[in-house]
Amino acid sequence: MYNAEPHSAIRDARVTAVIERLQATRRAPVRGNPMQSGSLDPLDYAEQGFSIHPEQGELIYLLCRGLRAQRVAEFATSVGMSTLYFAAAMRDNGGGTVIGSEIVPAKVAAAKRNLADAGLADYADIREGDARKTLRDLGGPVDFILIDGWPGDKGPTLARQVIEIVAPQLRVGGYVMNDNAEADFLEFVRGPDNGFVSITLPLKGGTELCLKVA
Repeated sequence: MYNAEPHSAIRDARVTAVIERLQATRRAPVRGNPMQSGSLDPLDYAEQGFSIHPEQGELIYLLCRGLRAQRVAEFATSVGMSTLYFAAAMRDNGGGTVIGSEIVPAKVAAAKRNLADAGLADYADIREGDARKTLRDLGGPVDFILIDGWPGDKGPTLARQVIEIVAPQLRVGGYVMNDNAEADFLEFVRGPDNGFVSITLPLKGGTELCLKVA
C-alpha cells in the first residue's frame, strides 16, 4: 500500500532536523520574488533563502549515493538547503566535498551555520562570489552539479553561462540538475553536440535532470 507520509532517505536526525527547520521557515520574501518585484539584485533578498524543495534534495541524495559521489558542485548555495543533501551524501559515501557558490555574504554565513548545526561543516566548501568565477576551477572532475540559477535581465541566463563553464568539469556518467528550466539552459543540454541526455521530472513544477554521456 502506498504510504503518503513524508519519508527521508537520510537517517541522521540531526540533518533532517535542520532540513525540516528550513522548510518550515520557507516564506515569500517581503519584496516578492525576482520575477515579480522588479529587482534582480540578489542583495535585495539577503534575508530570504531561495532553495530547492525536499523532494529534489532527496533525489540528489539518492543519486549521489548511487554514484558513490565524492566531489559535487552547486550554483547557488543560498542558505544551504541543497548543500545539506549533498554534504550528507558525501559523508555517507565515506567522504567528499560539495563545492558551493553564493554571492550574498549573509547567505554564505547562514549556509555555514546550517551545515554546522547538521554536523556537516567538514564536507562543504562554500565559495563566496560570482559563480562564473568561483566555479571556473573545481579542482578536478566532479560527479554531480546543481544549477539553481538567478534570473538575469538580458543576454544568456546565468544558468546557461554556468553550465558552459562547469560541463567540461563533469565526468562522463555524472548528473546535472536544473531547477528553473531556463530556455537557453535547456537548449544547451538538449543540443546533440554537447554530450548530454536529459528528462523533465515533475518536481517543483519541472526539474531537468541531465546525464553526461560523452
